[in-house]
Amino acid sequence: MDKQELGAFLRSRRERLRPEAVSLPSGSRRRTPGLRREEVAVLAHISTEYYVRLEQARAPRPSGEVLTGIADALRLTDAESDHLHVLAGTAPTRNRLHRRDVRPSILALLERLPQTAAFVMSAAFEVLTWNHLAAALMEDFARLAPEDRNLARRAFLGPAGADATLYGVSDMAEFRHHVVMELRSTLARYPSDPAVAGLVDELRHGSPEFARLWDRHDVQAAPMLTKTFQHPVVGQITVDCDTLALTDRDQHVVLYSAPPGSHSAEALALLNVLGTDSFNASGTL
Repeated sequence: MDKQELGAFLRSRRERLRPEAVSLPSGSRRRTPGLRREEVAVLAHISTEYYVRLEQARAPRPSGEVLTGIADALRLTDAESDHLHVLAGTAPTRNRLHRRDVRPSILALLERLPQTAAFVMSAAFEVLTWNHLAAALMEDFARLAPEDRNLARRAFLGPAGADATLYGVSDMAEFRHHVVMELRSTLARYPSDPAVAGLVDELRHGSPEFARLWDRHDVQAAPMLTKTFQHPVVGQITVDCDTLALTDRDQHVVLYSAPPGSHSAEALALLNVLGTDSFNASGTL
């Protein structure tokens, strides 16, 4: 049970919930954002004292029934409710290290996708393996040290600065928010993994933007269905984004493709021919 994180998460959800959302009067005399603690306690059918102790990280482990009541009272989404149970220690956690080894069959699969940029990403946003087209579209990961292949680190602590985009993508703000939400869930699943905890600590201290987003306590990331890259050689490429979960290793296969016959499909085909030499020709990397 992570008492401090549990208390902070409950407080953040309570302060975001408007009284009218739970059929309570908002009124002009409220001095606290969102609901009051006693209102949450009443809605969750628990004592106000116990709920206050939960937020203050002083309460013993709550039961599953209590957590369900609190989740209902705070109108938590399924992802937020799952996160609540993980923080309280009532859901299974992975007390081992997150996996970085990729199945050979997945390695072979990536090479059978000539018109699709594909890579495998760990639970901590490490690019573990990639195909030829992914390197041509994004960057030649083989030229980077393993720690520099982490997309979370590059998104917030990249060499171009906090305001720069990563690979010229158009949705940088959304991607950074997505990274924070996913890393929060990863840290809850792997509380004893020093690599995950160290990455979060590095980002919190090195990036004010990461720290600001981290303090929001959001945990439900919206799926990214499309993404637009501004490539230094072939120009703008808009791709469909599909992510396949490898649940046995807590990894994801990320696929970038374009509709046949589209300008973006033609650009990907050209990149497939040019390969990573396109970066060398442009002087970008």
